[in-house]
Amino acid sequence: MEKKVLVAVFSASGVTKKVGEAIARAAGADFYEIVPRERYTSADLDYMNKKSRSSVEMNDPSSRPEIADAVTDMASYDTVIVGFPIWWGIAPRIIETFLESYDFSGKKIIPFCTSGGSGVGRSDTALHKNVTGDVKWAKGCQINRPNEAEIRRWLDQVL
Repeated sequence: MEKKVLVAVFSASGVTKKVGEAIARAAGADFYEIVPRERYTSADLDYMNKKSRSSVEMNDPSSRPEIADAVTDMASYDTVIVGFPIWWGIAPRIIETFLESYDFSGKKIIPFCTSGGSGVGRSDTALHKNVTGDVKWAKGCQINRPNEAEIRRWLDQVL
């Protein structure tokens, strides 16, 4: 039986979304964009401003930004590839909102990130705490551009 795969990404600038769409095409997967109920403005994303929305969220481990729309039928997926940009060395808090919103029991979760500076670091394993139940985690990977050959090689290892 063929596994049903969902690629779910949060993308503030569009880079992670482009990579996620390429992964979904290569994997024959469904694509879902994790969109915040309140979209981020460029001022919200100013990491140099300690009072910007993203800075405030990232400095508060309990922050859980709301997501606009839910995945229609999460139960139908066997594997969920979760993509995100690296913010302050880890995944944005909205990824924690996403992971805490569904039952991933019996599923495989495969994280990937995009980053202008740092790599995956501890961002993928830090997310394990947000998911309960019997979940199989793949090791996180950094993919910064929608390079089809690179994506296919990675998918062959993790799917």
